[in-house]
Amino acid sequence: MQQCNHASFPTECFTNDSSGCTRWRNELRLLYEISIILSETSDVESVFKPLLEKMASCIGIIRGAISILNRVTGEIDVAEGYGLDNEQLKKGCYLPGEGITGRVVNTGNPIAVPRISEEPLFLNRTGARDRKEACETSFICVPIRSGVEVIGTISIDLPYSSEPLEEKVWLLTVVGASISQFVHVCQVSLEEFNELKVENSRLQAELQEHCHKFSSIGKSEGMRRIHRQMNMVCNTKATVLLLGETGVGKERFANDIHYASLRAKASFIKVNCAAIPENLIESVLFGHERGSFTGAVQQQKGYFEQADGGTIFLDEIGELPLILQSKFLRVLQERTFERIGGSETLHVDVRVIAATNCDLKKLVDEGTFRQDLYYRLSVFPIIIPPLRERKADVMLLANHFAKRFCEEYGKPQVSFSVSTTNILNNYSWPGNIRELENSIERAIILSTDGVIHSYHLPEEIQQAMMGNFVLRRIGTLPEVLESVERDMIAEELRRANGNMSKAAKRLGITERIMGLRIAKYQLDRSKKKG
Repeated sequence: MQQCNHASFPTECFTNDSSGCTRWRNELRLLYEISIILSETSDVESVFKPLLEKMASCIGIIRGAISILNRVTGEIDVAEGYGLDNEQLKKGCYLPGEGITGRVVNTGNPIAVPRISEEPLFLNRTGARDRKEACETSFICVPIRSGVEVIGTISIDLPYSSEPLEEKVWLLTVVGASISQFVHVCQVSLEEFNELKVENSRLQAELQEHCHKFSSIGKSEGMRRIHRQMNMVCNTKATVLLLGETGVGKERFANDIHYASLRAKASFIKVNCAAIPENLIESVLFGHERGSFTGAVQQQKGYFEQADGGTIFLDEIGELPLILQSKFLRVLQERTFERIGGSETLHVDVRVIAATNCDLKKLVDEGTFRQDLYYRLSVFPIIIPPLRERKADVMLLANHFAKRFCEEYGKPQVSFSVSTTNILNNYSWPGNIRELENSIERAIILSTDGVIHSYHLPEEIQQAMMGNFVLRRIGTLPEVLESVERDMIAEELRRANGNMSKAAKRLGITERIMGLRIAKYQLDRSKKKG
C-alpha cells in the first residue's frame, strides 16, 4: 500500500516516451470531457455516472465508485458506481477509518494499492473481486474535499501494471477536486433526507405519546389542558358542552370522550341540529308513533332511544328550536320523554355531549335560548381554542394529514419546504383544522416531487400571507427586502435540490449573482434550512 501526503504533478509525462505521451493525451482528454459534463449538466445526480464511464473509456478502469460521507449517520456510502451491480453498490458502506475508503476519509490522504490481494486493509466489501482477479488488480482511492473538510472519496480498480501509480493518483485527485461542489450538494441532500427521517420518527413518537388515548392531535398547552379535562370527565355521566369556532374539531373531541369512556362499546349517535328542518327535529330526536302525523306510516325510534346505553352528540345545539328546548331540558334532567303521538314515558340511559360555535349567553340574553337549559348544558364546558392559538400543533397536524392523504392517494411520503412551513405556522387559519386538512389534501394531490411547496397551498392562503408579508416583518425597508430576498433564494435552492444554476435561472439572475447572495446570507451549507 502506498499512502501519499499529497498528489504531486507527474513531471514524467513530459518525457519523449511514446507510451507516456499517449497516456498523457488520454488523461488530458478525460479531464476535458469531464469539464464538458460538468458545464452542461444541471442535475447534480446525473453527473457521476457519465463521469465514471468516461474514466473507463479514457484510462481503462475496471470499476469505479464515488462515495459520500454522511455526517448525520457517520457512514460512507457509495453514491454511484461503475462495474458494480445494485447489490454490490448497497454493500459498499464504510465507517471512517474502516478499510481503505474509511482510512482515506479519516486521514485525508490518497492511498494506492498495487495488488489488492496483498493488502490486508482492503476489505472487498462489495464482493466484486474474486481471488484470481485480486492478484491482477490495482486500487486507488483519493479524498474529495470541500475546503479542508473531506466529504467523500473517488476510487478506481485498474489492471495491474509494474508502473508506479502516482500519476493515476494525481489524475484522480484532479477529478475529485472538479466534482467536489457536486458531491457537497449530494452530501447535504443525503443528510437532509436522514434528518427528515429522524424528524418523522420523532413526530410519530410524539404523536403516540400525546395521543395514546385520544385521537385529537396536539402538544400545545391548550391541547394538554383539554386532554386533562377529558380524562377527568370521560368516565362520568356528566353532560359535556364543547365550545369553539367552526372547524376546530368538536366532533373529534366528542368522539374521543365517548370511546375513552365506559360506554365505548355502546352506540355513539351524532346529530347536527342545524341540518334538520325545524318541523322534523322533534321526530328525529324523540321518535314518533304510527299515524301521529301525515306520513307517519309506522312507529319510529328517535336518536335518544337509539343511543340508549351510549352517547348522543348534539352539534350546533344553539340551533335547537325554542319550542323544543323544554322537552330537551326534561331529557337532560330526568332522562325521560314520550314519542310524538305516544303516551308511554320512555326511560333512557344516555350520555349527552353538546357542541356549539355560538355564544349561548348572548342567545339567552336575546331570548332565543332558555337560561335553565344553558345552565344544565354547562355542567362541564370544554373550550377548544382556535388553531391560530395552537401554533405548536400546526405542523403536527399537517404531518398527520400529509401521511394520511399520501396513503389514501397511493403517494410516497412528503416533506414540507421552508417557505411552506413558515406560511403554515404564520397563517391565521380562520377555518381552523378543517381548513388545514383541506389545504394539505390539495397540496398532496398537486405535489409531484415529494415536497409540499408554498405554491401548492390554496391561492387565498398565499394571497393572505403576501398581503400581510411586510406588516409581519419588523425593520427598515432594506432589512425587509433582504429578508424577502433571502427567503426566495433559500426556497429556490430547496426546489432545485441545491443546484445554483437551476435556482438562478428560476429567479431570473445570473449564477454569479446567485453565488454572491448565497455567500452573503451564508446559505451554502444550510440550503435546506433557508
